[in-house]
Amino acid sequence: MPVQMNDTAPHGDSSATAALALRPLTARSIVLSTLLGHHPPRLPARALVRVGELFGIAEGTVRVALSRMVAAGDLRQTDGCYALTARLLARQSRQDESRSPRTRRWHGDWEIALVTTPEGRPAAERTALRQAMAALRLAELREGSWLRPANLDRPRPPVATEQCTWLTGTPDGDPAGLAARLWDLDGWAARARALTAALSRADPLADRFTVAAAALRHLLSDPLLPDALLPGDWPGERLRARYAEFEQELSGLLRQYVAG
Repeated sequence: MPVQMNDTAPHGDSSATAALALRPLTARSIVLSTLLGHHPPRLPARALVRVGELFGIAEGTVRVALSRMVAAGDLRQTDGCYALTARLLARQSRQDESRSPRTRRWHGDWEIALVTTPEGRPAAERTALRQAMAALRLAELREGSWLRPANLDRPRPPVATEQCTWLTGTPDGDPAGLAARLWDLDGWAARARALTAALSRADPLADRFTVAAAALRHLLSDPLLPDALLPGDWPGERLRARYAEFEQELSGLLRQYVAG
Protein backbone atom coordinates (compact mmCIF):
# COMPACT_ATOMS: atom_id res chain seq x y z
CA MET A 1 0.00 0.00 0.00
CA PRO A 2 2.34 2.75 -1.12
CA VAL A 3 1.52 6.20 0.23
CA GLN A 4 1.10 9.54 -1.48
CA MET A 5 1.33 12.54 0.88
CA ASN A 6 0.39 16.00 -0.31
CA ASP A 7 -1.72 17.55 2.46
CA THR A 8 -2.31 17.24 6.16
CA ALA A 9 -4.52 14.85 8.10
CA PRO A 10 -6.22 15.36 11.45
CA HIS A 11 -4.94 12.38 13.40
CA GLY A 12 -1.77 12.47 15.48
CA ASP A 13 1.29 10.25 15.63
CA SER A 14 1.34 7.18 17.87
CA SER A 15 4.53 6.08 19.56
CA ALA A 16 5.05 3.42 16.87
CA THR A 17 4.64 5.79 13.92
CA ALA A 18 6.55 8.60 15.62
CA ALA A 19 9.52 6.34 16.34
CA LEU A 20 9.70 5.51 12.63
CA ALA A 21 9.30 9.17 11.63
CA LEU A 22 6.18 8.34 9.59
CA ARG A 23 4.07 11.25 8.47
CA PRO A 24 0.29 11.06 9.02
CA LEU A 25 -1.75 9.67 6.15
CA THR A 26 -4.01 12.03 4.21
CA ALA A 27 -7.43 11.31 2.72
CA ARG A 28 -5.79 10.74 -0.67
CA SER A 29 -3.11 8.52 0.90
CA ILE A 30 -5.70 6.39 2.64
CA VAL A 31 -7.79 5.90 -0.49
CA LEU A 32 -4.79 4.95 -2.62
CA SER A 33 -3.27 2.70 0.01
CA THR A 34 -6.57 0.89 0.54
CA LEU A 35 -7.16 0.29 -3.16
CA LEU A 36 -3.55 -0.66 -3.87
CA GLY A 37 -3.74 -3.25 -1.11
CA HIS A 38 -7.09 -4.68 -2.20
CA HIS A 39 -7.72 -7.32 -4.88
CA PRO A 40 -9.43 -6.46 -7.11
CA PRO A 41 -8.62 -2.76 -6.58
CA ARG A 42 -12.23 -1.60 -6.70
CA LEU A 43 -14.37 -0.58 -3.72
CA PRO A 44 -17.61 1.31 -3.11
CA ALA A 45 -17.37 4.84 -1.79
CA ARG A 46 -18.92 3.81 1.55
CA ALA A 47 -16.06 1.39 2.24
CA LEU A 48 -13.43 4.05 1.53
CA VAL A 49 -15.34 6.54 3.68
CA ARG A 50 -15.37 4.10 6.59
CA VAL A 51 -11.63 3.49 6.29
CA GLY A 52 -11.15 7.26 6.41
CA GLU A 53 -13.20 7.35 9.61
CA LEU A 54 -10.59 5.12 11.28
CA PHE A 55 -8.24 8.11 10.94
CA GLY A 56 -10.80 10.69 12.07
CA ILE A 57 -11.25 12.00 8.53
CA ALA A 58 -14.74 13.28 7.79
CA GLU A 59 -16.87 11.72 5.07
CA GLY A 60 -16.96 14.96 3.13
CA THR A 61 -13.15 15.16 3.09
CA VAL A 62 -12.86 11.62 1.71
CA ARG A 63 -15.47 12.30 -0.98
CA VAL A 64 -13.69 15.48 -2.05
CA ALA A 65 -10.45 13.49 -2.30
CA LEU A 66 -12.22 10.87 -4.43
CA SER A 67 -13.55 13.52 -6.83
CA ARG A 68 -10.12 15.11 -7.18
CA MET A 69 -8.47 11.73 -7.81
CA VAL A 70 -10.96 10.95 -10.56
CA ALA A 71 -10.28 14.35 -12.13
CA ALA A 72 -6.51 13.73 -11.92
CA GLY A 73 -6.82 10.34 -13.63
CA ASP A 74 -5.82 8.31 -10.56
CA LEU A 75 -9.23 6.65 -10.22
CA ARG A 76 -12.25 5.82 -12.37
CA GLN A 77 -15.75 5.87 -10.98
CA THR A 78 -18.63 3.65 -12.05
CA ASP A 79 -21.88 2.82 -10.25
CA GLY A 80 -20.72 4.25 -6.95
CA CYS A 81 -17.45 2.31 -6.94
CA TYR A 82 -13.92 3.58 -7.39
CA ALA A 83 -11.12 1.65 -9.10
CA LEU A 84 -7.48 2.24 -9.95
CA THR A 85 -6.55 3.42 -13.44
CA ALA A 86 -3.90 1.71 -15.59
CA ARG A 87 -0.94 3.66 -14.21
CA LEU A 88 -1.74 2.67 -10.64
CA LEU A 89 -2.57 -0.89 -11.64
CA ALA A 90 1.04 -1.12 -12.82
CA ARG A 91 2.17 0.07 -9.39
CA GLN A 92 0.00 -2.56 -7.73
CA SER A 93 1.67 -5.21 -9.89
CA ARG A 94 5.10 -3.99 -8.75
CA GLN A 95 4.12 -4.09 -5.09
CA ASP A 96 2.64 -7.57 -5.50
CA GLU A 97 5.92 -8.67 -7.03
CA SER A 98 7.82 -7.22 -4.07
CA ARG A 99 5.77 -9.37 -1.72
CA SER A 100 6.06 -12.60 -3.73
CA PRO A 101 9.13 -12.21 -5.92
CA ARG A 102 9.75 -14.66 -8.75
CA THR A 103 13.25 -15.91 -8.18
CA ARG A 104 15.34 -18.63 -9.79
CA ARG A 105 18.34 -20.65 -8.66
CA TRP A 106 21.44 -18.51 -8.71
CA HIS A 107 24.60 -19.89 -10.30
CA GLY A 108 26.88 -16.93 -9.63
CA ASP A 109 26.17 -14.96 -12.80
CA TRP A 110 25.19 -11.29 -12.86
CA GLU A 111 23.02 -9.25 -15.20
CA ILE A 112 24.92 -6.28 -16.62
CA ALA A 113 23.27 -3.42 -18.50
CA LEU A 114 25.38 -0.80 -20.25
CA VAL A 115 23.75 2.36 -21.57
CA THR A 116 24.68 2.47 -25.25
CA THR A 117 22.43 5.23 -26.57
CA PRO A 118 24.14 8.47 -27.69
CA GLU A 119 25.05 11.08 -25.11
CA GLY A 120 22.74 14.02 -24.72
CA ARG A 121 19.59 11.97 -24.26
CA PRO A 122 16.54 14.00 -23.20
CA ALA A 123 16.02 14.20 -19.47
CA ALA A 124 12.72 12.34 -19.78
CA GLU A 125 14.48 9.34 -21.34
CA ARG A 126 17.12 9.27 -18.62
CA THR A 127 14.47 9.47 -15.92
CA ALA A 128 12.41 6.70 -17.52
CA LEU A 129 15.48 4.46 -17.66
CA ARG A 130 16.33 5.07 -14.00
CA GLN A 131 12.79 4.22 -13.00
CA ALA A 132 12.89 1.04 -15.07
CA MET A 133 16.21 -0.03 -13.58
CA ALA A 134 14.92 0.57 -10.06
CA ALA A 135 11.85 -1.54 -10.84
CA LEU A 136 14.16 -4.29 -12.18
CA ARG A 137 16.17 -3.95 -8.93
CA LEU A 138 19.46 -3.19 -10.63
CA ALA A 139 22.03 -0.93 -8.97
CA GLU A 140 24.29 1.57 -10.72
CA LEU A 141 28.00 0.80 -10.31
CA ARG A 142 28.94 3.94 -12.19
CA GLU A 143 27.05 6.22 -14.53
CA GLY A 144 25.60 4.13 -17.34
CA SER A 145 26.58 0.77 -15.82
CA TRP A 146 23.89 -1.24 -14.02
CA LEU A 147 24.06 -4.75 -12.58
CA ARG A 148 22.68 -7.30 -10.13
CA PRO A 149 22.81 -11.05 -9.51
CA ALA A 150 20.83 -12.93 -12.15
CA ASN A 151 18.38 -14.56 -9.73
CA LEU A 152 15.14 -12.78 -10.69
CA ASP A 153 12.67 -13.93 -13.31
CA ARG A 154 10.94 -10.85 -14.78
CA PRO A 155 10.58 -9.21 -18.19
CA ARG A 156 12.60 -6.16 -19.18
CA PRO A 157 10.56 -3.19 -20.33
CA PRO A 158 11.26 -1.65 -23.75
CA VAL A 159 12.92 1.43 -22.26
CA ALA A 160 15.59 -0.84 -20.73
CA THR A 161 16.21 -2.90 -23.87
CA GLU A 162 16.21 0.08 -26.23
CA GLN A 163 18.69 2.18 -24.26
CA CYS A 164 21.00 -0.56 -22.97
CA THR A 165 23.10 -3.48 -24.13
CA TRP A 166 22.62 -6.45 -21.80
CA LEU A 167 25.37 -8.89 -20.86
CA THR A 168 25.93 -11.71 -18.40
CA GLY A 169 29.14 -12.03 -16.40
CA THR A 170 30.71 -12.78 -13.04
CA PRO A 171 32.79 -10.42 -10.85
CA ASP A 172 36.46 -11.20 -10.33
CA GLY A 173 36.34 -10.33 -6.65
CA ASP A 174 34.03 -11.21 -3.77
CA PRO A 175 30.41 -11.02 -4.98
CA ALA A 176 29.11 -10.41 -1.45
CA GLY A 177 31.47 -7.47 -1.12
CA LEU A 178 30.25 -6.10 -4.45
CA ALA A 179 26.63 -6.44 -3.33
CA ALA A 180 27.43 -4.53 -0.13
CA ARG A 181 28.90 -1.72 -2.24
CA LEU A 182 25.85 -1.53 -4.47
CA TRP A 183 23.16 -1.68 -1.77
CA ASP A 184 22.99 -0.42 1.81
CA LEU A 185 22.09 -3.84 3.15
CA ASP A 186 22.64 -3.03 6.82
CA GLY A 187 20.49 0.08 6.55
CA TRP A 188 17.70 -1.78 4.75
CA ALA A 189 17.75 -4.58 7.31
CA ALA A 190 17.62 -2.19 10.27
CA ARG A 191 14.59 -0.40 8.84
CA ALA A 192 12.88 -3.71 8.04
CA ARG A 193 13.34 -4.94 11.62
CA ALA A 194 11.94 -1.68 13.00
CA LEU A 195 8.90 -1.89 10.72
CA THR A 196 8.29 -5.54 11.62
CA ALA A 197 8.37 -4.71 15.31
CA ALA A 198 6.12 -1.67 14.84
CA LEU A 199 3.54 -3.71 12.92
CA SER A 200 3.39 -6.12 15.86
CA ARG A 201 2.82 -3.45 18.51
CA ALA A 202 1.01 -0.61 16.70
CA ASP A 203 -2.51 0.04 17.94
CA PRO A 204 -5.20 0.98 16.97
CA LEU A 205 -5.81 -0.27 13.43
CA ALA A 206 -5.19 3.19 11.98
CA ASP A 207 -1.62 3.10 13.28
CA ARG A 208 -1.05 -0.41 11.92
CA PHE A 209 -2.37 0.83 8.57
CA THR A 210 0.18 3.66 8.57
CA VAL A 211 3.05 1.34 9.48
CA ALA A 212 1.90 -1.26 6.93
CA ALA A 213 1.96 1.34 4.16
CA ALA A 214 5.57 2.16 5.06
CA ALA A 215 6.43 -1.55 5.25
CA LEU A 216 5.16 -2.20 1.75
CA ARG A 217 7.00 0.83 0.43
CA HIS A 218 10.16 -0.53 2.05
CA LEU A 219 9.67 -3.94 0.44
CA LEU A 220 9.66 -2.22 -2.95
CA SER A 221 13.31 -1.33 -2.30
CA ASP A 222 14.40 -4.82 -1.23
CA PRO A 223 17.21 -5.80 -3.64
CA LEU A 224 16.03 -9.44 -3.50
CA LEU A 225 19.54 -10.83 -3.52
CA PRO A 226 20.46 -14.52 -3.33
CA ASP A 227 20.89 -15.79 0.22
CA ALA A 228 24.63 -16.24 -0.34
CA LEU A 229 25.06 -12.48 -0.76
CA LEU A 230 22.96 -11.36 2.20
CA PRO A 231 24.09 -10.62 5.75
CA GLY A 232 23.03 -13.15 8.37
CA ASP A 233 19.49 -13.03 9.78
CA TRP A 234 18.11 -11.10 6.82
CA PRO A 235 14.65 -9.77 7.84
CA GLY A 236 12.96 -9.59 4.43
CA GLU A 237 10.76 -12.66 4.78
CA ARG A 238 9.71 -11.74 8.32
CA LEU A 239 8.55 -8.34 7.12
CA ARG A 240 6.62 -9.94 4.26
CA ALA A 241 4.95 -12.37 6.62
CA ARG A 242 3.98 -9.65 9.09
CA TYR A 243 2.57 -7.51 6.30
CA ALA A 244 0.55 -10.48 5.01
CA GLU A 245 -1.02 -10.83 8.46
CA PHE A 246 -2.04 -7.18 8.40
CA GLU A 247 -3.44 -7.51 4.88
CA GLN A 248 -5.69 -10.36 6.04
CA GLU A 249 -6.91 -8.19 8.90
CA LEU A 250 -7.67 -5.29 6.55
CA SER A 251 -9.35 -7.53 3.99
CA GLY A 252 -11.70 -8.87 6.65
CA LEU A 253 -12.57 -5.34 7.68
CA LEU A 254 -13.21 -4.25 4.10
CA ARG A 255 -15.53 -7.21 3.55
CA GLN A 256 -17.61 -5.96 6.47
CA TYR A 257 -17.65 -2.45 5.06
CA VAL A 258 -18.68 -3.61 1.60
CA ALA A 259 -21.44 -5.79 3.01
CA GLY A 260 -22.58 -3.18 5.53
